[in-house]
Amino acid sequence: MHSYIWLIPALPAAAFVLISVFCLRSKRAEKAAPAIIISTLSVSLVLSIIALHGVSTGRALGEEWRVSWLSVRLASPPLLVDFGTLLDPLSAIMLVVVCAVSLAVQIYSTGYMRGDPGFARYFAFMSLFSCAMLGLVASNNLLLTYVFWELVGLCSYLLIGFWYRKPEAANAAKKAFIVTRFGDVGFLLAILALSKSAGTFNFRELEGVIASGGLKPFFIGQSAFVTVVSLLIFSGAAGKSAQFPLHIWLPDAMEGPTPVSALIHAATMVAAGVYLVARTYFFFEASPVALTVIALIGVFTAFLAASIAAAQDDIKRILAYSTISQLGYMMLGLGVGGVAVGIFHLTTHAWFKALLFLMAGSAIHAVHTNSIWEMGGLWRGMKVTAAVGLIGLLALAGLPPLSGFYSKEGILHAAATSHVLVDTVGPSGKTAVFALALAVVFLTAYYMSRLWFVAFLGKARATRGEARESPAVMTVPMIVLAVLSICAGWAGPWFMRLMRAAESHEPGPAWLPTVSVLLALAGLGVGWLRFSPARAPKERPTGGALYTFLQNHWYIDYAYHWAAWKILLGLAAVSAWVDRHIVDGMVNGVGWLAGRFAAGLRRTETGQLQFYALIIVLGALIAGVVLTGLRSAGGLLP
Repeated sequence: MHSYIWLIPALPAAAFVLISVFCLRSKRAEKAAPAIIISTLSVSLVLSIIALHGVSTGRALGEEWRVSWLSVRLASPPLLVDFGTLLDPLSAIMLVVVCAVSLAVQIYSTGYMRGDPGFARYFAFMSLFSCAMLGLVASNNLLLTYVFWELVGLCSYLLIGFWYRKPEAANAAKKAFIVTRFGDVGFLLAILALSKSAGTFNFRELEGVIASGGLKPFFIGQSAFVTVVSLLIFSGAAGKSAQFPLHIWLPDAMEGPTPVSALIHAATMVAAGVYLVARTYFFFEASPVALTVIALIGVFTAFLAASIAAAQDDIKRILAYSTISQLGYMMLGLGVGGVAVGIFHLTTHAWFKALLFLMAGSAIHAVHTNSIWEMGGLWRGMKVTAAVGLIGLLALAGLPPLSGFYSKEGILHAAATSHVLVDTVGPSGKTAVFALALAVVFLTAYYMSRLWFVAFLGKARATRGEARESPAVMTVPMIVLAVLSICAGWAGPWFMRLMRAAESHEPGPAWLPTVSVLLALAGLGVGWLRFSPARAPKERPTGGALYTFLQNHWYIDYAYHWAAWKILLGLAAVSAWVDRHIVDGMVNGVGWLAGRFAAGLRRTETGQLQFYALIIVLGALIAGVVLTGLRSAGGLLP
């Protein structure tokens, strides 16, 4: 079975080549671009499902296909670099999720992007994006993962800035590319450190080296070295998965087409960081400090983004901050509960977040505005979009029996019973983490109810006429995702068995599910009391100091802007002055002295024979005087 896994990312790569060669040059041929990527992704999805079935039945568990392509002999240890695929429960699940969400988005895009001047170019970029993410998931070693990791970053740059003639889109693409580079530097440093200390990049071999204590650290002890490498890997994950303080690029990424946002936020780029931590979890298991850092950053990111989402007006930005918040939840799950807990929430989140972004795209497509305050009353003309959006809302809020409830409860249960937090930050720190996680439940339900009530209920505001439902090519993928958002959580027991994860033997608080559901209902209730048709303000509220603080993203973006302009550019100005006046001054000074000396020497070249004779005579007299003086000064000369 492992022999064809490489086809899963190779098929979208072939689609990228075909679209680039044949569809970009002809208006007639560009209409075939969606068919090419949809057909290849369909085959990839079928292969992924077959692989998942093989893994779930034990027939393909842990299969690996490797081809060695480079051998670098170092003094100690020797380093072998290979490339290949690894098929295990984690990669099998992710392959299905990425293929399914990508396929739904591509089908949806055929209606959303119709008439766009860059129609074929869009599908070419999306094909390459799907290939990059699938290659990242299927990779069997850290170096090949890094190659696809950077390809994902390149594709996100191309897609976020797809409408590059808009300054906002071009700036957002550059911001995403630059900010994620900060995290990627740490990831690269981890790879370089392991090339010297482990002698392999293969995931299975690295896991064996860590388990046997065979790592050969340098400068510091083994435990500290593992912690440093773990945190460096996490820095890359924090950049891609938009964790604090590298979260600032993701809201601006909304400048790309809405289907791009759905793909980036549901199952590709932002999920790559969570997947990387899960894939290299053997490092983090060996370092309680690293696990604690993941949990703390995760829960703070979840709370930070959820609070900001509660005061945004752009429907896509609300969902963007929602994604950041849920990614923080996933990181919290990895930090306190393990791979199965975090990846289960990633899986359920992929369905309902893709659904919510496609819902937003349908609304924007109908009324040509992103502001929820310029929508209103969309329920009347867009009942399918409104209904599936409501399902996505309830799943994200974590209400039973929808999928988000089960994965959210797993994370809350792990946070309530975590021994890692008790051992590292103490009982009070664990309580604070758990309290923030519960607060996010309330905030999530509140900002999503605010979005849905304002946009879909009440009286139409700035929309012209009655909004019409999107075509079937856009609504059918949303309906499929809505079904998955309802029932995906029911597969929780099977998911845990597949991931070989036993449920915690320590029971969580009996009141936990009840309290979390009540908090979600309270968030929905507050949203109804504030934004129901009878109470919703007719215009965008200005709010008080807290509302302004949240609407301005805790002023974090302003702090980055100030640091960039005042500190970095200030240091650049000082460096430029030193370069011009000191470095260039020294170089120019040497040139000036050489010029002055040459000018003086040039005066001696007169071309007059009598002048040269005079110089010779004067030189002989001076030499004679000097020699006489040296002979009389203590017999220095014989």
